[in-house]
Amino acid sequence: MKRLFLFLMVNVLIVASISILTSLLGIGHYIAHAGIQYGSLMLFCFIWGMGGSFISLMLSKVMAKWLMGVQLVTLQGPHRNLVETVHRLARRAGLTELPEVGIYQSSELNAFATGPSKNNSLVAVSSGLMARMSDDEIEGVLSHEVAHIANGDMVTMTLIQGIVNAFVMFFSRVLAFFISQTMRGNDEREQGPNPLVHMLLVLFFDIIFGILAAPLVAWFSRYREFRADKGGADLGGKVKMIAALEALKNAYPEMVESKIESDPNFKSMQISSKGSLLRIFSSHPPLEERIEILKKSI
Repeated sequence: MKRLFLFLMVNVLIVASISILTSLLGIGHYIAHAGIQYGSLMLFCFIWGMGGSFISLMLSKVMAKWLMGVQLVTLQGPHRNLVETVHRLARRAGLTELPEVGIYQSSELNAFATGPSKNNSLVAVSSGLMARMSDDEIEGVLSHEVAHIANGDMVTMTLIQGIVNAFVMFFSRVLAFFISQTMRGNDEREQGPNPLVHMLLVLFFDIIFGILAAPLVAWFSRYREFRADKGGADLGGKVKMIAALEALKNAYPEMVESKIESDPNFKSMQISSKGSLLRIFSSHPPLEERIEILKKSI
């Protein structure tokens, strides 16, 4: 639940912060003569919704290093093989700028790719993954992450999240306007909604609609995961890709028992439960499905 909470709240807080800031500064005058100028409102929401997502994207690599304590490794250090593997896969994927490579301290089996673009990216792995996986399994994990970069998944998901943000902001403001208007007397309605009540309602509906829209973004994310699995199989080999997923699947009971799954960092090659109602919020498909699809493609 911690992972789900953080995933939802980071984006929701960005949208809410934008709403508060624009309200306090009086930016985006879309209410005129006690009515809504829908064209102006949609343009306003699109600009700020996309802007919030791209702010998150631009800060993604810096935030990953800071929040997760990622330490960069180089060809001159003790983790030369890790760097060489990532760079070899990146060249094979046609990347012109090689990703930075890092390790963070955690007992989980996890890795992730992030960064604002294909030419400015980071691949990081946990110390637990390095210690408990074989070289072939690690290469399978790395090929999956490099495929994410080559597929442009960071930018794609940012665009999707930005569009969702725009609609969230639009509908929250429309609903907030009509509700705040109904709370005023007939003589007061021509003056428009009460600014404070309207701002609080907008903030409330931004959060609610942001949570309700999360399953749609999660669905796109799960689709991109299947593509990254296929890309990883092409880069590193299907056998290694399947071996990596099998290793994660075999480690799953141990992770649940030790509550590693509740760690907010456990989110890139993560496990999704088939039977859980929360699956619609999961950014990753169940491992069983991913393994089965890869096996059928052999």
